[in-house]
Amino acid sequence: MTEATSIPPLRPGSYAFFFDLDGTLAEIKPQPEQVVIPQTVRHRLGQLARLCDGAVALISGRSMAELDRLAAPLHLPLAGVHGAERRDISGKVLRVNLAPTLVEQLSRHLVEELSVFPGARLEIKGMAFALHYRQAPQYASAIIQLANRLVAQHDGLSLQPGKSVVEIKPAGISKGSAIAAFMHEAPFAGRRPVFLGDDLTDEAGFDIVNELNGVSIKIGAGESRAQQRLQDVQAVYHWLEQTTYQLEQELNRLPLRRAGNESFNRGI
Repeated sequence: MTEATSIPPLRPGSYAFFFDLDGTLAEIKPQPEQVVIPQTVRHRLGQLARLCDGAVALISGRSMAELDRLAAPLHLPLAGVHGAERRDISGKVLRVNLAPTLVEQLSRHLVEELSVFPGARLEIKGMAFALHYRQAPQYASAIIQLANRLVAQHDGLSLQPGKSVVEIKPAGISKGSAIAAFMHEAPFAGRRPVFLGDDLTDEAGFDIVNELNGVSIKIGAGESRAQQRLQDVQAVYHWLEQTTYQLEQELNRLPLRRAGNESFNRGI
């Protein structure tokens, strides 16, 4: 991995961009509902999407409903809940669901179990459960053990650790599988993937991007399989501004815009 607090903007080319949200496009906050993507950054993402014919997607542990709210007024391709739900460029939505009886059983059990850990917070996502312990770090080990125990008791579930959170989700889904699916679809297919993320949940995405000869960028400290590193969210904003400017300058040199770019500009 390139150990640097800043990396050069991408040279002009045919890229597909994938961004994690919390800790990448937005600063991490004590409570998830406090997180915002600054308006200037949303504007820059829209600009980048227009330059790349729409090949820009958000890949997050949040639900797609939350991603739409945070990215508004943009309407981008999305992968929510670590890829358990996904929306392509045409608006088609695919979801991996758990059986309703299992969701009800796990919800009831987790509410009861987490009640003994003051400060812990349960987030029910429909097809996944996030056990947050940012406000209860002293209970981290016990909460992780609880999640491990439940996954071991039920087929078809897997564990996803993250920053001050552990998630119970359907087995076989990941940010990597979501990126791989996008890369088989327009407008992402045939492009070189670029993925920025900050957490353990992003490592599967880095693996896929590396396999596809793409650009993987880790945000912040910690071991990672990403090729490059940016120091923090502010460094992401600077890199995004530089990259967008460089790609726009190159596009302006072309005698004609690529087919379909103008119609996408009107829709983003």
